[in-house]
Amino acid sequence: MAQKRFIIEVEKAKEASEGRPSRGPVYRSLFAKDGFPAPIQGLNSCWDVFRLSVEKYPSNPMLGRREIVDGKPGKYKWLTYKEVYDQVMKVGNSIRSCGYGEGVKCGIYGANSAEWIMSMQACNAHGLYCVPLYDTLGAGAIEFIICHAEVSIAFAEEKKIPELLKTFPNATKYLKTIVSFGKVTPEQKQEVENSGLEIYSWDEFLQVGQNQSFDLPIKKRSDICTIMYTSGTTGDPKGVLISNESIITLLAGVKRLLESVNEQLTEKDVYISYLPLAHIFDRVIEETFIWHGASIGFWRGDVKLLIEDVGELKPTIFCAVPRVLDRVYSGLTQKISSGGFLKKTLFNFAYSYKLNNMKKGLRHGEASPLLDKIVFDKVKQGLGGRVRLILSGAAPLSAHVEGYLRVVTCAHVLQGYGLTETCAGTFVSLPNEIEMLGTVGPPVPNVDVCLESVPEMGYDALASTPRGEICVKGKTLFAGYYKREDLTKEVLIDEWFHTGDIGEWQPNGSMKIIDRKKNIFKLSQGEYVAVENLENIYGQVSSIESIWVYGNSFEAFLVAVVNPSKQALEHWAQENGISMDFNSLCEDARAKSYIIEELSKIAKEKKVFFFYLVYFAYHYSNLLYLEYMSVA
Repeated sequence: MAQKRFIIEVEKAKEASEGRPSRGPVYRSLFAKDGFPAPIQGLNSCWDVFRLSVEKYPSNPMLGRREIVDGKPGKYKWLTYKEVYDQVMKVGNSIRSCGYGEGVKCGIYGANSAEWIMSMQACNAHGLYCVPLYDTLGAGAIEFIICHAEVSIAFAEEKKIPELLKTFPNATKYLKTIVSFGKVTPEQKQEVENSGLEIYSWDEFLQVGQNQSFDLPIKKRSDICTIMYTSGTTGDPKGVLISNESIITLLAGVKRLLESVNEQLTEKDVYISYLPLAHIFDRVIEETFIWHGASIGFWRGDVKLLIEDVGELKPTIFCAVPRVLDRVYSGLTQKISSGGFLKKTLFNFAYSYKLNNMKKGLRHGEASPLLDKIVFDKVKQGLGGRVRLILSGAAPLSAHVEGYLRVVTCAHVLQGYGLTETCAGTFVSLPNEIEMLGTVGPPVPNVDVCLESVPEMGYDALASTPRGEICVKGKTLFAGYYKREDLTKEVLIDEWFHTGDIGEWQPNGSMKIIDRKKNIFKLSQGEYVAVENLENIYGQVSSIESIWVYGNSFEAFLVAVVNPSKQALEHWAQENGISMDFNSLCEDARAKSYIIEELSKIAKEKKVFFFYLVYFAYHYSNLLYLEYMSVA
């Protein structure tokens, strides 16, 4: 039986010339064999995405949050598309009443919420640039973004106001108005007014533009709608300019893709919003849901309560980063292993039986319907009982976790790949294609993709197994880095965006991410090291939650900071007759030796040379600090 191939060649390979390395053939999705999706009539901006859905689905529930009754969380309470629209118009009129209009930069700072979406839509309506602010980019990032983007007005979650005030006085050169999503304390009001700025509570701000009406500017596809800051490998965050066209093109491609695999979204779909809206991954997912008139429910902001929120909301689509899915996997496997002999035996039989049927080509819904009801339904109910698609992005998902969840969740588990610069979705694996396990699937049907050889790393895009830097071309690409034309020219060459990630084409047309181009350097003894590759290898150790590896060319060894798994470490301690709390375990020399032993095992298995020199270990926020030399 001939192997399926989900890509088509649209341009021949090129040999190295004029200082540029060789380039493999250009491919695009099989679902775009007759061309990319045509522009959608009437859809020219992100504002149109929302506006048209309001016209089409005015009474559909759009944004929901859990009611808190007597201090306890209750049901989700919803605002309809029309109710959200009315609020957005009030926010927009107030923004304009303060003197802000087209091209002005508007910051939004805080956890996902209805107010976040409303503030963004008000920016979309009046042609302001939406500039998400978030502090995970490091100390001083908020101040840097406000000053670099020249943010004039900022919306912020109530508890983030103190963080915003820390940017004073430098940020006050640009920032003139602050709006809280909640209340404002008298002390905050005094401090802000003393600095010559204005600050409003959410309810106050809605009244600012009362009895005023402003014409909405005509918006073009080429207009920038968002400046999304992303961390660089070194230096300050980079402002990625995203146009209306980038997002609209992506939406059309996602629609084509989902229709092609018979998994199209409808107005009945429900999404749990917890991944940061400040990142492109969640932003485009929520735009997609809004475009289809679907519903978005917000979590309460506590990762420990996420599954409880999921159980109440009962989403149909669940998007996650690998860290979340790793937790789901760990929780499930621990429950199974701690269950009785009969339960464990039945589960393992059901798992093997269904997996074998899926490998034979049966769709997951047909692979074992009876065992789905008897054995796997509890797992399904743990995610609310209605999830049909689980999408993982933002980082690599371990193949064993992906494979496990494909079987036990009774849902399609798809892994995607993209960057802020490519407007997120660039590749995504396909439902019922078990051979795509461990890959990010074929390209989405709105981009062209090729591999460019990286001779210094031994990657050849023209080899029988093509490997090289992933390069992307299409209308989803960003317009450049704000105020950094030099950095833009480094990555955008002849319309091709160079991702910095090393990929390997699979025979079926899916892409496997195997390395990172930039994170390679020599240790002082001359050995090349790719730390991300090492992190991926050591990250497979079940006794650790995460690992960060660092080194430079002035030292002969690498440094690793390891975050141990609480459950695994406590289980090990119990088995070895060690009685102490988790914090004490993290400081214990025996625990350090155990972690090193586990790292050493995976190093031998993956043929990574592992020589360790341990000088000391200390506990800081449950981290173990190790020094070792490890060379790929």
